Amino acid sequence: MAARDYGQYSGITQAMEIVGERWALLIVRDLLVGPRRYGELAAGLPRIPTNILAARLKELQAAGVIRRAPRSRVIVYELTPYGRELEPVILALGAWGFKAMGDPREEQIITPDSMTMDLRTTFRPDVAATLPATAYAAHFGSTELLIRVDGPSLDVRRGDGAADLAFASGPGIRRLIAGELAPDRAIESGVVQVLRGQGNLLRRFADTFHLAA
Repeated sequence: MAARDYGQYSGITQAMEIVGERWALLIVRDLLVGPRRYGELAAGLPRIPTNILAARLKELQAAGVIRRAPRSRVIVYELTPYGRELEPVILALGAWGFKAMGDPREEQIITPDSMTMDLRTTFRPDVAATLPATAYAAHFGSTELLIRVDGPSLDVRRGDGAADLAFASGPGIRRLIAGELAPDRAIESGVVQVLRGQGNLLRRFADTFHLAA
């Protein structure tokens, strides 16, 4: 049972009682990327107290949103089909929140799972379908992602690899995605550093991943 009871018979209040507690939706967000061990969830949410993480996992399990599953001799947490129905909700919330994002605070970080979901949020499959297949190796601080776009299909995985364009950036990548900073200017100003490949492909990246603030 949720820790908070709103006392209303409504679909929205029922949803809030299931996933409205602090950290709950961020746990769901990370599990939308893939199953995670307890320690991986804790590492991806470095500010969550251990007792709160344990409590949220227990609540989400009880609500049928997630389940524990054995994988290669370890236990992982994964979303149930019911839990996966939250994906469009998470993406819509991400798009809505993107409009209110200002400059990052010094202590704010980018995690592999948070950036993966941000990329899913801003991905424009209709635009990508008109462009050649492209692979990007993106470095956001210590986070490394291999982003493959093939028509309307998007695949994001952790790590580096062969890519048409490899680049490094930080939270300032938001300005490129929002269209506040042109690709050429992003490179000139140092917001984006081209590591290898064709720098002009950054414009293709900006066209493929875009969400006006």
